[in-house]
Amino acid sequence: MKALFQTFEDLASPSQGTQRIPLLRAELARRGLDGFIVPRADEHQSEYVPPHAERLAWLTGFTGSAGTAVILKDKAAIVVDGRYTLQAAQQVDGALLTVVPQAETTAEAWIEAELGSATLGYDPWLHTASAVEALAKAVSRADGSLVPVESNPVDAIWADRPAPPCAPIALQPQALAGEDAGAKLERLRERLAKGRLDGLVVSDPQNLAWLFNIRGGDVAHTPLALGYALVPREGRPVLLMEAAKISNEVGAVLGEVAEIAPPERLAEEIGRLGPADGRIRIDAATGAQELDGLVEASCRVADRGPDPLTLMKAVKNGAEIAGTRAAHLRDGLAVTRFLRWLAEEAPKGDVGEIGAVEALETFRRETGLLRDVSFPTISGSGPNGAIVHYRVTHASDRKLAAGELYLVDSGAQYQDGTTDITRTVAIGQPSAEMRERFTRVLKGHIAVARAVFPKGTSGAQIDSFARRPLWEAGLDFDHGTGHGVGSYLSVHEGPQRISKLGTVALEPGMILSNEPGYYKAGAYGIRIENLILVETREIAGGERQMLGFETLTLAPIDLALVEPTLMESGEIAWLDAYHARVREALSEGLDEATRDWLAVATRPLGERRPA
Repeated sequence: MKALFQTFEDLASPSQGTQRIPLLRAELARRGLDGFIVPRADEHQSEYVPPHAERLAWLTGFTGSAGTAVILKDKAAIVVDGRYTLQAAQQVDGALLTVVPQAETTAEAWIEAELGSATLGYDPWLHTASAVEALAKAVSRADGSLVPVESNPVDAIWADRPAPPCAPIALQPQALAGEDAGAKLERLRERLAKGRLDGLVVSDPQNLAWLFNIRGGDVAHTPLALGYALVPREGRPVLLMEAAKISNEVGAVLGEVAEIAPPERLAEEIGRLGPADGRIRIDAATGAQELDGLVEASCRVADRGPDPLTLMKAVKNGAEIAGTRAAHLRDGLAVTRFLRWLAEEAPKGDVGEIGAVEALETFRRETGLLRDVSFPTISGSGPNGAIVHYRVTHASDRKLAAGELYLVDSGAQYQDGTTDITRTVAIGQPSAEMRERFTRVLKGHIAVARAVFPKGTSGAQIDSFARRPLWEAGLDFDHGTGHGVGSYLSVHEGPQRISKLGTVALEPGMILSNEPGYYKAGAYGIRIENLILVETREIAGGERQMLGFETLTLAPIDLALVEPTLMESGEIAWLDAYHARVREALSEGLDEATRDWLAVATRPLGERRPA
């Protein structure tokens, strides 16, 4: 069997902080610093970073995709959001690092309370300008001083630090991209002109990949090539990328629309971007503060704001939508085969969390088109399911046991689309409480799926749809209801999102997840996730342009966990219709035994299960 796209080794441990934080403090003392901020970030502010940028994990043992450590002389803290409070407590040395839930205290608030009149260092490549402004205010209120460093002190003590990645670049075919790079550049220039901008620094690797129709392998599970692009309102753009990544064939295609230069020439090329007094846009979300200095050193004006490419990329064209539908049909067949396998094998008591991951990835591999998983599979049985971003290791692996719930959140990267799906499955007979909580999560999921809303509505306005059934029982979940998803790009894409922070208006062509959940610490977790596509809706007699969602994901939802007495007739009708659609779409591609299993798994809710 081919090696999996994911491993189950213990990548970090609490002992790392015990050994390495004293080394960092010694290095800080040598530099005349009293403390240092270690974010989970790279120079592009990416969610997933290459191994050489995993400074937070290397220093502390915490492997989550978001978090910030603040190391002072005699105290230290790691601030994490609600997804990672349980995980961080398990992974870091609590005697050295205080785990601080972000919902209670931000990193800035902790610094203001604990820093005093000390000197705090930061790496200007790992923070945006707005983040540094917030840090500066907190440090000032603490009567301290905030100092940028020329080189990162963590790197100075990281003896075996991996080399930066240099994976080859591939071209995304226009049949899948739906638009060539030249046309995208022309649309981008129109937006720059409308915004009275003279140039753009493209710092987000996702935007870079989308703009030039390229894909890479510099980041695990996300087909990105790390680099920058400088796009003037008039003239040819410059693509700053390691030459070793670009073959002659790829270089010839890219050379038709852009100049190619090595990354070391970034400052020099910024000095040529637009007129001498021009306004240069730096992406507020991903542009490092250091980029501001490079722009201003060239006598240009650094204009902080959204990269126009982010929204352009989020609205999928016809080819991208067709591709994602094909990817979801293919993925639905693989996931359904897995769910049938799980239903037969788990009750025997021999299936572990790792074994389930291996089986699911194998079913996806058998499609013959799997390029990678879109993120490490979350495979949590019983209490592990309550850890929102749990990652199974050989040390934590446990069997799927009767009377427990099993939560599996997984996704795939196909060249025509990116998938992300979560299913919660009862192993044996679920308790009444499990059924009640699952049904409330399902009701919230259905409320989002059925939502009809006017143009201009943001994800923040939709978020409470998913929470109301839980709120009515005094329950909630500590993550957003949905994130954007790319087209053979990142499984987490902005600016669209369904959450309390989702202020961007939803537009037709955007793809998001719909994934409310409930987590009972130490017992079980529940999440139901499908991907959804924003589409227009015609309403007879309506006076406004209306939108809604098409559900893209095709796989059964475990009826053993549904309590029909809690469901309204419209909710039952939606579930039955969804399952009928799953059955119709998938049956032809399944073997007879799996087709028979699916017929039972997707039966109308009111039907009794055959003995």
